[in-house]
Amino acid sequence: MNQTEARKRIEKLRREIEEHNRNYYVFNDPVISDFEYDLLINELETLEKQYPEFYSEESPTRHVGSDLTREFRQFEHKYPMLSLGNTYSIEEIRDFDSRVRKSVMGEISYVCELKFDGASISISYSGGSMEKALTRGDGTRGDDVTENITTIKSIPGRIGSDAVPASFIARGEILMPRSVFKELNEEREKEGLNLFANPRNAASGTLKILDPSLVAARKLDCLFYSLLGDDLPADNHYDNLKKLQEWGFPVSDSYRLCRNLDEIIGFIQFWETRRNDLPFDTDGVVIKVNSLDQQLQLGFTAKSPRWAIAYKYKPERALTKLLFVSYQVGRTGTVTPVANLEPVQLAGTTVKRASLHNADQISLLDLHEGDMVYVEKGGEIIPKIVGVDKASRSDTSMAISFIEECPECGTPLVRNEGEANHYCPNILHCPPQIKGRISHFISRRAMNIEGLGEETTDLLYTRGLIRNAADLYDLKAGELASLEGLGEKSASNIIRSIEDSRNVPYYRVLFALGIRHVGETVAKKISVRFRSIDKLISAGISEITEVEEIGPKIALSIKSYLNNPENIELINRLRSAGVQLESEAEEAATGNVLRGKNIVISGVFTKHTRDEYKEIIGKYGGRNVSSVSSSTSFILAGENMGPSKRAKAIELGIEIKNEEEFLKIIGEI
Repeated sequence: MNQTEARKRIEKLRREIEEHNRNYYVFNDPVISDFEYDLLINELETLEKQYPEFYSEESPTRHVGSDLTREFRQFEHKYPMLSLGNTYSIEEIRDFDSRVRKSVMGEISYVCELKFDGASISISYSGGSMEKALTRGDGTRGDDVTENITTIKSIPGRIGSDAVPASFIARGEILMPRSVFKELNEEREKEGLNLFANPRNAASGTLKILDPSLVAARKLDCLFYSLLGDDLPADNHYDNLKKLQEWGFPVSDSYRLCRNLDEIIGFIQFWETRRNDLPFDTDGVVIKVNSLDQQLQLGFTAKSPRWAIAYKYKPERALTKLLFVSYQVGRTGTVTPVANLEPVQLAGTTVKRASLHNADQISLLDLHEGDMVYVEKGGEIIPKIVGVDKASRSDTSMAISFIEECPECGTPLVRNEGEANHYCPNILHCPPQIKGRISHFISRRAMNIEGLGEETTDLLYTRGLIRNAADLYDLKAGELASLEGLGEKSASNIIRSIEDSRNVPYYRVLFALGIRHVGETVAKKISVRFRSIDKLISAGISEITEVEEIGPKIALSIKSYLNNPENIELINRLRSAGVQLESEAEEAATGNVLRGKNIVISGVFTKHTRDEYKEIIGKYGGRNVSSVSSSTSFILAGENMGPSKRAKAIELGIEIKNEEEFLKIIGEI
């Protein structure tokens, strides 16, 4: 490789890695495995050493990926949160040990810990009470997610012991148990939402939800791995971990004090397969120098501590034959290709199927009929095809093309511009979509009708007893009792649960209708602005897009649904059945000082939450809108106001009021 070729390759690698960093840290949707990512990083590091003339402080080898987002307020880390150097080689662990022993004096011991795969968190405590919780961010600054962290029951808000330092920082990994992850993805699949690739992505994405009640519902957990501060109880990492446990912090019992290389290797080998039995995902082992003084002597590189290294287990993969590709139709009509495989053992389970996601994935893999394919388990949970053994491919095998018609109803499939998925537009008459919408309607977070599982719903549909959600309210106990697997008691309980669902609040009914792109959070926001289904039906697209975070795509989907006569008939039947299609009467307006004013909210506030300010604006006669325009009366701005909103306000001459000025207007101060 000459100098010109090296420069081009280095620039290309930097662009690719930064894109993968965004996918991983910001969007929680990685498109390559950790192993593939590490190969790219290693190649870039090697080239940068060979060609130092192309050195750049901005290279991804010089800094950690960033998960900073505009929605949260940022603070500086007292101690930088750096990434760990990692390896897949025992030989490189030997080299690490050799470097450490050459660099410091005295006896050396290490602490080996399992590397749990979640979202890093740094929580500061003062006077024994939680003060602030920050994400890794860019390593220097992190997002303040304290409100969300307080919903995680395993994390102590206050330490009972009097022996804790005046201030300290506990660092850990926010985790989603595999069982919770499985339930979450099953719910998302029923709702027609994209599935999380693995528990790490689910945990990280959950941590950035703006509604703490939704965070609490996700049942996150945490395991702590580090204690930092100026007045620590011990001069070594091992004993400080023990103190964290004594103070009530959850710490994995798997960590071990190792006094030589053989013990480190023994730890790595011991957990290589046993880790699959743990409730959380792990992807390796972290080896840390135990002595804090020796850690200080060894210091840091620009990106990583020199006193620690992560040994990564290679992802377990298997080679098996692709038998055929089938296609599943989801509740919202999304068509997902599924690879059907010759059964193969992988990570302790038998794998027979793997998701192919969409047509682009099939094309990227260049899949042919009868290919021998490499299968991995993404996050040890979801099997995925990661490659093809093209050397074994038959010369006569045909490339696999995505189907053009719905496999269930024969309707030509549609793929909207800018979307990855194909979907069946026959929304009202495609059987899987009908059954999927009914299952969604009765689900726990929608109408919460108990006793009607997927099998029973399918049976009711097959027998012709239900064709849409409104038919549920016409069911009789006798009809249900005669079905296979149900008796009089079960039938009575189902009918009672259907009766109870008439009291489910309007926003959940709106969510239960299964409108494309309208999830639980969107339904809540819409129900605040349009307090009855009739007001929403009469609203125009421009009015709907004025609701915060509701763009043209969602607004168009809502109007498309409500413009369909069959959907209006469904809504009218639900109304006749006594289902709640409007919010309870609003409290009388507190005043009219904001009457006729369109107010944009931006930033982070201290006196009230954003949702509380939206409610306050409505009570005083005003209207909360999401985007800045010439009709905006003023902007209520907190800290970290969005720069695009600020620029637009300055351009249009829109007044910006801070929290104190706003509260004076309504007479709160």
